[in-house]
Amino acid sequence: RSIVDAGVKLLDIDAIFITHLHSDHLLELGPLIYTMWTTGLTRKLPVYGPIGIQEYWDGFMQSMDFDHEIRIADDGRKPLTDMVEVYVFGEGEVTNFGGIAISALRVEHPPVTECYALRFDASDNSAVFSADTCYFPPLAEFAQGADVLVHEAMLEAGIQNILDRTPGASSLEQHLRASHTMAPDVGKIARDANVGLLALNHLIPADDPNFTDDDWHAAISEHWDGKMLVGKDGMKIPLKRGR
Repeated sequence: RSIVDAGVKLLDIDAIFITHLHSDHLLELGPLIYTMWTTGLTRKLPVYGPIGIQEYWDGFMQSMDFDHEIRIADDGRKPLTDMVEVYVFGEGEVTNFGGIAISALRVEHPPVTECYALRFDASDNSAVFSADTCYFPPLAEFAQGADVLVHEAMLEAGIQNILDRTPGASSLEQHLRASHTMAPDVGKIARDANVGLLALNHLIPADDPNFTDDDWHAAISEHWDGKMLVGKDGMKIPLKRGR
């Protein structure tokens, strides 16, 4: 729904890349692809992800077996199983898709071991997505000179607010501190990578009215004085030639 609300037609999606298999990055993959199919998908759709992505897709399709068979027989659709091509990737070069070179860097997001930052290099611009990660200095080299770096970020002052609102997660604070990047450290990555624009996503906390864009800018500015955006649902970042 967010993709459609952003003005992107589902059938215009050329490929899908998954950084890791945490539910907030994977939960709606099956429904997204299935909805593409029910609204007219007839071509191959490549899906790239880490180890386990094939098992996820097979399990999802098994759960939809009843509906899938009915739509093939009743609507005359081609089987979705013949259209989705799943590719498992690790660190290094992932693929060259439509003239865009995609590469991956394994980042640290314990306890998940198969979690990857992704870099997209076109002929005249580049973008890097950090995925979920703790402060990981090698990411600066991976993102070196990128036009856009989309990086997760966490506010120290917001951690307790999250804990207060999340019952039944006794180890949540330990996970947050071990697996995510404090906002000032994100500024270090952007600075050391010399990126054109830093865009914050996967905000922790993401929906707390006690924190505004000013809090994020203040935390990032400890180490980064370049261009920065605080991500919002539906935000679009045009990629221009060069910077």
